[in-house]
Amino acid sequence: MPESTTANATIPTTDRYTVRPGRASDAVELARLHASVQLQAATGGQPHPGIAAWVEDLLAGHPSVVPDDFLVAEDSTTGRPVASLVGLRQDWSLAGVRLPVAQIELVGTAPEHRGNRLTDRLFASLHQRYAASGVPVQIIEGIPYFYRRLGYEYALANDGAPTVPAAALPATEPDRAGGSGGSLTMRPATVADADDLADIDRRLTGGDALVCPRNAEVWRYEIAGRRPADLARRTIAVLVHDADVRGYLVHTARLSTAGELTVLAAACTRPADWPRAAVAMHAHLGHLGRRYEASAGRPFTAVRLLLDPNHPLARLGPPGVPTRPRGWYARTGDPVDLLARLLPLLRDRWQAADLRWHEPALTIEMYGRAARLEFTDGELTAVTAVPAAVSPSTDPRIHAAIPPGALLPLALGHRTLPEVLDTWPDCLLRDRLTEHFLTTAFPRVPVRVWPRN
Repeated sequence: MPESTTANATIPTTDRYTVRPGRASDAVELARLHASVQLQAATGGQPHPGIAAWVEDLLAGHPSVVPDDFLVAEDSTTGRPVASLVGLRQDWSLAGVRLPVAQIELVGTAPEHRGNRLTDRLFASLHQRYAASGVPVQIIEGIPYFYRRLGYEYALANDGAPTVPAAALPATEPDRAGGSGGSLTMRPATVADADDLADIDRRLTGGDALVCPRNAEVWRYEIAGRRPADLARRTIAVLVHDADVRGYLVHTARLSTAGELTVLAAACTRPADWPRAAVAMHAHLGHLGRRYEASAGRPFTAVRLLLDPNHPLARLGPPGVPTRPRGWYARTGDPVDLLARLLPLLRDRWQAADLRWHEPALTIEMYGRAARLEFTDGELTAVTAVPAAVSPSTDPRIHAAIPPGALLPLALGHRTLPEVLDTWPDCLLRDRLTEHFLTTAFPRVPVRVWPRN
C-alpha cells in the first residue's frame, strides 16, 4: 500500500512500482498505454486512435487539466508508466452553490502489470490529493460496481430520456438563413459564439438544477481546441433567432457502432421558446444523422438523449423508446465539509418553505463522523464536525443517522429522503418533525450536467 504522503509527492508502493504525478513528457507513453487498454472490444484488440488523441489533448492545453492532474504508476525496472488515471477538476453549480468536482477518467493498467493493486494505489493517492486541496466530490462513470470498493456510490443519474428512432425525426431541417421571420433555427457554433454560450451557462447556474457551467475559454476549446480524432470531441450547434444566440445543442461528432447520434446537452435561455426550440433541435439532429450515415457506412438508427427524462428536449420531442437511467458513481471524503458547502442552499430551502428549527442544533450522525447544524432564531448559521456517537440509534443528541453512502445521493439531489428511508434500513430519524425538515432540505434536483472531459 502507498505510504502516507503529501498531495503531490512521489509515493513508493512496492520495490518495483512508484506512484507519481504526471509530466508533460509522459504524453507519448500514456497515449500508447491507454490506446492499448481502453475500449479494446471496439477495435478488436488494436490500439484505439481516439483514445490516444484524447490523452494527447488532455496533456496539451486542455482548460481543466495540467500534466500534474494525471497520476502514474511507474515501473522502476524500466522507468515507464504502466498504469495511470487523470482527475479533471471543474466547478459545478447546485442550485447556485459552487461545488468543486473532480471527474476521474482513463483508469487503466497494462495487462502484464495487473494484479498488483495499482488501481487501488492510484485512487488512494488521488483521494489524499483532493482531501488536501479541498475538492469535496469525485465522480466516475465506468465498470458497474467496481468503484464501490474504493468508496464510490451510485449517486447521480446522467440519462434516462427515451431514445428517439431516426424514423420519428423530421425529414427536413428548417432554413438556417439567419432565423428570419421570427423562427428559431440551428447553425454550427464558432469560437465567436463563446461569450454568448458562457452567458447562457451563467444563467443556468441561477436555477434549481445541478449544472457544469463553462466559461468562454472552455467553450472555445470545446468548439475548436480538440484534435479531430479525439474520442471526447463533441459537435456544438447554437439555437438562433435572427443574430441572437438563444441556446445550444451538444452531440457526438460521429455515429456510434449502433448507428446512434448521442446528445449530451441542450439549453435554451427562454423557457417559453422550448416548444419551438425542441422542433428545431430534433430536425437538426435528423439532418446530421442522415449526413453522418453516408460517411459512416452504417445506417442512422436513432438519437440517444443522455439527458434527464424530464428535460424539455425529451418531453417536447417525438416519442421514443424508454431507457433505463445510468449514471455516475460519486464519492466524498468529508461529508461534513460537503454539508457545510451547501449551507446557503439548505438555509434558502428552509426559508422558502417557511421552516424554522426549534432547537439550537440539529445533529446528523454518519456512522463514524457527525455534523452539527447550528441555528440562530431558527435559521441555519453553521455546519461543524462533532465526534461520532457510540450508539446513534439510542443517543438522545442525535436527530438523524444517515449512512454516508446515502448522504451523497441526498446532497446531490439524486434521491429524496423518503426514497432513502425505503432502501436504507439504517437511516434513522428521531421524529416526524426531523423527517419533514430534512425532506425539505433534500429535494430531487434536475441534472443538466455535461462534464468537461
